[in-house]
Amino acid sequence: MPMIDKSKVLILATDGFENSELFKPRASLIDAGAEVTLASIKTDPIQGVVHDSDEGETITPDLTLGAVNADDYDALLIPGGVANPDTMRMETQALDIVRAFFAADKPVAAICHGPWLLAEADVIDGRTVTSWPSIRTDLRNAGAEVVDREVQVDGRLITSRKPDDIPAFTEALIKSIEER
Repeated sequence: MPMIDKSKVLILATDGFENSELFKPRASLIDAGAEVTLASIKTDPIQGVVHDSDEGETITPDLTLGAVNADDYDALLIPGGVANPDTMRMETQALDIVRAFFAADKPVAAICHGPWLLAEADVIDGRTVTSWPSIRTDLRNAGAEVVDREVQVDGRLITSRKPDDIPAFTEALIKSIEER
């Protein structure tokens, strides 16, 4: 596996994140040598879900959105789950964080419903992305070309469709961090 020692990766998540889409990439990034930080709306533990119906694990965020300085990180990861990005896209600070990563041309990886946050941040116009099928119209309406692929890489933007895509998604993110 590639090594990304000393790279700092920020994860944005809140209640309703898809359990596997946060924990599996997080573990792979840590195994590859990255320092991973979780930011959320609050620092109380957040609740994951499994396929948006069963309760998943909880995790305690390291800091709040307001405490994030995008300059301190090398890459951004946005897990899916329906509630997670739907809630986050209503948070001005989350949108500002996403825009800062794009402005700095840093790797941004969003999976499943995660690209909803990218659409709200208005950063996917002219980009090619993939996602969970139910939000593809939203992404097209935000100006993206939408494809149905395991992983789609457009510059430093990495998107995937679902939990089954996590290995390819995480590999593409790690590769993008290494290249940067």
